[in-house]
Amino acid sequence: MALINYITQINLDFGAVALLRAECERVGMRKPLIVTDAGVRAAGVLDKALAALGDVPHAVFDQTPSNPTEAAVRAAVAVLQAHGCDGLIGVGGGSSLDLAKGVCIAATHPGPLKTYATIEGGSPKITERVLPLIAVPTTAGTGSEVARGAIVILDDGRKVGFHSWFLVPKAAICDPELTLGLPAQLTAATGMDAIAHCMETFMAPAINPPADGIGLDGLARGWAHIARATENGADRDARWNMMSASMQGAMAFQKGLGCVHSLSHSLGGVNPRLHHGTLNALFMGAVVRFNASAASIQNENRLQRMASAMGIGSCDAKGTEIDDAIRAMNARLGLPSGLAALGVTEDLFERIIDGAMADHCHKTNPRIATREDYRDMLLASM
Repeated sequence: MALINYITQINLDFGAVALLRAECERVGMRKPLIVTDAGVRAAGVLDKALAALGDVPHAVFDQTPSNPTEAAVRAAVAVLQAHGCDGLIGVGGGSSLDLAKGVCIAATHPGPLKTYATIEGGSPKITERVLPLIAVPTTAGTGSEVARGAIVILDDGRKVGFHSWFLVPKAAICDPELTLGLPAQLTAATGMDAIAHCMETFMAPAINPPADGIGLDGLARGWAHIARATENGADRDARWNMMSASMQGAMAFQKGLGCVHSLSHSLGGVNPRLHHGTLNALFMGAVVRFNASAASIQNENRLQRMASAMGIGSCDAKGTEIDDAIRAMNARLGLPSGLAALGVTEDLFERIIDGAMADHCHKTNPRIATREDYRDMLLASM
């Protein structure tokens, strides 16, 4: 039986951040903890959120690391409890939003955070006790503002997922204006993250036609506008479409993701300094080729449908044209040419493969990868 569930209240438009106070009132949040990072504060974006919040009492935690960690979750929980906050507002990229979700769990559920990790069987243990969350994304990439999951690096070094419908933010405020100052490199990396979400969830074998439609439209928007947004950060039309593509990718990926993310989650745990979106961009072409022979891909003509959304035209049965287009787009956007350019070496492969095999995205790929398959994908991405 197909489970189809959509999703939360979304405000998507320039100036939407002005609704922040009203959304706090709507969800009954009287004293929020704002979770953000030092870069968002330094860029003045946090000030826009605070201005919209007005005189609503609040506290701020601005020490979100580039990849959220269990230690940062504990630190944010301490601030929340010290100030008596009754909910959270995540303002930032996927790291801040995911950290806020970790706080939503840890502040109201006993035991170490790993108790609630998906690969530990923890999803059913996440209950309605989670604190309410309002998400204000400042990048167009992860789509965490409409997603039921979060990725956090545990104390033991594993980069794992937490998934529950109780983690879906009560409101998503998607204001493209907040992305206008995003640097070109971050625009490119987060944008390719959104595109990877749209592509990989479209290839996932679960039955969810609404998600397929949303993901395919998101791919078309993202692919058509990512270069414009990267090359001219003030292009408002491009920024709006990238914000939409990001949101759409996450609305769709309740179908599941796949080997792109099992690899990028694992490698991101091995080296937390590597950007998740950049890794997705580098793995995407090799995974498309690996998935090409899956029955669910061939029966639904999914490669050609993705190629059409990308404006490529025809696509062979091996996904060659899509792979070539992804590599060309990465080059145009100034992203690394491969993993080797990031300092990844073959001696890391066994650790990366170990993590990928254990990742929650491994089993939702249209083909179940073996260790040798993962090795081939890593080599093809070097």
